[in-house]
Amino acid sequence: MIKYHPADELLIAHAAGTLPASMSIAVAAHSEMCEVCAKKLVAFENQAAELAFSAPQQDDEKQEIENDEFEAMMASIMSDEQLPITLVSASPEANIDVAGERYTLPTALRRYHHLGWSSIGAISRARLPLNEGNTHASLLHIGMNGGVPSHTHKGIEVTLLLSGQFEDEHDQYVPGDFILLDSENHHTPQTRDGCLCYTVADAPLHFTKGVSQILNAVGRVIY
Repeated sequence: MIKYHPADELLIAHAAGTLPASMSIAVAAHSEMCEVCAKKLVAFENQAAELAFSAPQQDDEKQEIENDEFEAMMASIMSDEQLPITLVSASPEANIDVAGERYTLPTALRRYHHLGWSSIGAISRARLPLNEGNTHASLLHIGMNGGVPSHTHKGIEVTLLLSGQFEDEHDQYVPGDFILLDSENHHTPQTRDGCLCYTVADAPLHFTKGVSQILNAVGRVIY
């Protein structure tokens, strides 16, 4: 059973379309896996729609001009015989293969099933091309009996478990768990059977045990 969910504030921001792409993907993918948050999201989307339609209307004359301009633009587009029309059908599923395992991605991540992977030991990472400055979104795979050494976070990290299970000093996590951590949190994720996660981080991991110089260089690669 999913125990960790995005805060209502994140669901509301997603419903209003104000989240950056990386976080929007995390919330959408979690909501696809979590019936509780899916129902909340529908309610928040309905509220956002009601607010939008109850906003003061523009001056009637200005609105009429804009409507006429829009209709003229659409008529021009539709009358262009040279306009190429491409019908794109959504694939019912999109699989990725990593470390000898195959996974099916949630809808919000399916466009990213052809990413390039880099690996260090049991850890493989594929970064999403979202171009959000210091914020990086990635698919992260940990192989069987693998883990990430004990670390904290220099910034904020969201981990959405997509498949498999992992555990740390605090709990055991199942697919759909949405885990938000910051510099106050230390943990050592480990998995017995392997797992696939979607992660969003705005700073590298900071390892707290072992040969710190080597481990923190690895942390920059994982981030």
